[in-house]
Amino acid sequence: MTPRETQVARLVAEGMTNREIARALGIAEWTAINHLRKIMRKLDCSSRVQVARWVTRESARTAGR
Repeated sequence: MTPRETQVARLVAEGMTNREIARALGIAEWTAINHLRKIMRKLDCSSRVQVARWVTRESARTAGR
């Protein structure tokens, strides 16, 4: 994932809406949506919940290093 997609994924995991993500990152809401769509495609996820789970697992995995 790109650094921006990683940021978006982390904010999704924090429970932020697309609008909140857009405001936090200073981007358009549609841009946030498009980032999320790309993330979901890359991770083969079909929901925001799955993205959040991936972020949680990835964080736990990298923290254990």
